[in-house]
Amino acid sequence: MSEPQPLRAPELFTRDYVPDEPPRRRWRPWRWLLGLFVVLLLAPPAVVAALRWLAPPTTAFMLQSPVQPVDYVWVPAARHPPTLRDAVIAAEDQKFYAHHGFDFEAIGKALEHNQRSRRKRGASTVSQQVAKNLFTWPSRSWLRKGVEASFTVLIELSWPKERILETYLNIAEFGPGTFGVEAAARKFFDKSAQELSPAESARLAAVLPNPRKWSARHPGPYVQARTDWILAQIGYGPRPLPEPEPGPEDELEGELEDELEPETPMEPLPGEPPLTEPVPGEPPLTEPLPNEPPFTEPLPNEPDEPQFDRPVEGEPAPADAEADPYADPSAPETSAEPAPDQAPGATGAPDPEPPPPP
Repeated sequence: MSEPQPLRAPELFTRDYVPDEPPRRRWRPWRWLLGLFVVLLLAPPAVVAALRWLAPPTTAFMLQSPVQPVDYVWVPAARHPPTLRDAVIAAEDQKFYAHHGFDFEAIGKALEHNQRSRRKRGASTVSQQVAKNLFTWPSRSWLRKGVEASFTVLIELSWPKERILETYLNIAEFGPGTFGVEAAARKFFDKSAQELSPAESARLAAVLPNPRKWSARHPGPYVQARTDWILAQIGYGPRPLPEPEPGPEDELEGELEDELEPETPMEPLPGEPPLTEPVPGEPPLTEPLPNEPPFTEPLPNEPDEPQFDRPVEGEPAPADAEADPYADPSAPETSAEPAPDQAPGATGAPDPEPPPPP
């Protein structure tokens, strides 16, 4: 009896057999968009939550700084003097502990000011500036404002106020390429941040609105005025009346000496004579016009000199009157006393005629 043969698929041995191709996956863009949306939705909260305990290695503003490498030193809040924290709050955000990231009253005042003035004024809080320095770029656009506002909400929800202030003092720019109070104190005052005096702390806070233009080492009139105002706000100066903060409109032009430029004289237009020479065909300004007497000669029918101090003719001179400076020296000197043959009170001059009757 023969053994049974194993069954074989006949199609595997035919030459015309072609294996089936695996099904191809179709590219679905909505999956990629959904994944990108999830990443963008979850990554910012995760980064913000991590920075609550970790010091940021860098910021968006540091990466975009024109001065490279930047001077950046992180120090804990315990090494920030209280006067420095008070000065920054007084200068940048006096309602820091009262709001939740946005000062709507200051925003309204800034909008009214910007509508009637060419000098723009901001109303960013300390929380907004932390979000801007960490995650955005230095430009004026609604897109940047939207990104800044979203990160501000995350920061306010995740961090306590002390952590927000500590981060701001360590990442704020105090000079070109100088970030953080520790680097600024070492560069401008040759000391650490915890050794800063109240005046030095107020000077660092005064340059925060425009640290690339104003100098904490060589303060100009506007920076010094703002420093005095900050010192008065934190109790280190006279404060008899509540004075407003010096605004950008109070800034004096050319407060930094290296930005002053010598005034250049105005040059005439092409084809015109120099400004120091008279126009051809016109007399010089120092000569009188035609048909007019010279400036040094008196006009006709006028005396050469004023006659206000000459006594009136026929009026007796007072007893203490001085000698007439206009009298002719060759004329004989006369006395005001009456002659012997005249009545008392009479003089040698003829009596004036009485006025005609009306």
